[in-house]
Amino acid sequence: MLDPLTPARSFEAPPRRPAAGAPENLPDLLLIERARLGEEPAVDTLIRRYGRRLYRVARCVIPDEERALPIVQEAFLTAFADLHRYEPTGRFAAWLTRLTYQQARAQRTGMRFAGPAALPPRPEPAPADAGEQAQLEAAIAALPEVFRTVFVMRFVEGVSGIETAASLGVHETTVRTRLYRAQKRLGAPAVQRVRATAVLELAPERLEQLAQRIRAQLPRPVAPAAP
Repeated sequence: MLDPLTPARSFEAPPRRPAAGAPENLPDLLLIERARLGEEPAVDTLIRRYGRRLYRVARCVIPDEERALPIVQEAFLTAFADLHRYEPTGRFAAWLTRLTYQQARAQRTGMRFAGPAALPPRPEPAPADAGEQAQLEAAIAALPEVFRTVFVMRFVEGVSGIETAASLGVHETTVRTRLYRAQKRLGAPAVQRVRATAVLELAPERLEQLAQRIRAQLPRPVAPAAP
């Protein structure tokens, strides 16, 4: 059946698309080369392209949003300050994700040694009248971390099994097993609801604030000396 609103849509202005040479359209390798030269548009594009994924991975390890964001910031700063360590044979996204995951787990271990007061609060089940997003996030938070991280990467963020395995440093078979167990624990109805709900979302304004803080801390490139 045809959509009855189709004729009306013809009067709407088509959405603007970025120019072919805009940073949004460039592959990671070109953006990395430009970021090495200190080009802020390239840095911003990489942050916007992968900031949400890194935030979700950090939240899988550190449930508190205010603790997770500095981990993402530090991961980006570490990556941009040491881009020569990135090997083009692997996906840049997997390298960034693994860096974030390792830093989040290291910080969590440090908080454990710091004593009970430094631990993030344990997520409590959402009440029955809470919003759909809060209920699903509480259900995901109740999963063991190893299941939760794989579920979020594979099912929420849509990362491939191979890339998830590379990001977490495990075998692809392990990823499949953990995803299966996570889905079984959540139950089919909750898994289907996750498909239609934005969970562990990083608000655009928070992402922009994150980008601003990262840019402010990056070293400025040294201008070439005049002849």
